[in-house]
Amino acid sequence: MAYLSYLLYGVGGIVVAGMALLVAFQEKLVYVPVLPGLTKSYPITPARLRLLYEDVWLRSSDGVRLHAWFIKYTSNTEGPTILFFQENAGNIAHRLEMVRIMLQRLHCNVFMLSYRGYGASDGYPSQHGIIKDAQAALNHLAQRTDIDTSRIVVFGRSLGGAVGAVLTRNNPDKVAGLILENTFTSILDMAGVLLPFLKWFIGGNGSKGPRPLNFLVRSPWRTIDVVGEIEQPILFLSGLQDEMVPPSHMQMLYAKAAAQNSRCIFVTFPTGMHMDTWLAGGDQYWKTVREFLEQVAPERPSESSRRGFEEK
Repeated sequence: MAYLSYLLYGVGGIVVAGMALLVAFQEKLVYVPVLPGLTKSYPITPARLRLLYEDVWLRSSDGVRLHAWFIKYTSNTEGPTILFFQENAGNIAHRLEMVRIMLQRLHCNVFMLSYRGYGASDGYPSQHGIIKDAQAALNHLAQRTDIDTSRIVVFGRSLGGAVGAVLTRNNPDKVAGLILENTFTSILDMAGVLLPFLKWFIGGNGSKGPRPLNFLVRSPWRTIDVVGEIEQPILFLSGLQDEMVPPSHMQMLYAKAAAQNSRCIFVTFPTGMHMDTWLAGGDQYWKTVREFLEQVAPERPSESSRRGFEEK
């Protein structure tokens, strides 16, 4: 009996120590600004891909200095503007090839923000901080005089979807529509996906039984709660071979949003994985996004007439 007691105490001590480490270092588990073996700096810039762009430096509302790229479809910035929020790992430079194709296929401008602690931005990532960063980016776009501010669409992939959902909900007058791709219901739910033993201690609203450590999670990113409060149209893009976020998360997000919002569209891509759905989806992927942009951020008649005149 004494041996069993010591064993139980030992196992309990290991569990408590493990939980303490998870709580202490959770930001390093949730946010990955630097890919293994690489540096925090940008490996390339838009100039490398011959894209028209400008470096933009912003201040978040708490004073953190942020870096972004405003990549232009044409020199006079015609077309809608996509405010793109990236996946977790790496920085905005790792998404430039996808953005290059986005410009070609969608004829849009793209604003790429480096979250705090990512790329050339200062600070350290956190949920509260990144929400402030996203708002700073939108405020910048809303104040520009060289774009049509009525045609700003937020596009978030994975973690970026959680960021974009909060921003869209908070700004119904500034964001025309939202695109979510391979986004999770919450970090609380993802904890049990990535580290299965945590599902007994941490979980979202649909979890069974008590989840005693939920209150310790500083970046819960409860997207499942946020999408149900969004008024604008939402396009859900789900890669059915997603190896990181279970596709069921996207189905649950759509169901929650569509229960309150009739302007929701759900599209699946059978071979799409977490990071390559935009590539695996091929023409159908870009056609889907283009049609959504035409619906929520249509071209103004004056722009269409001017383009027709210029083409003659």
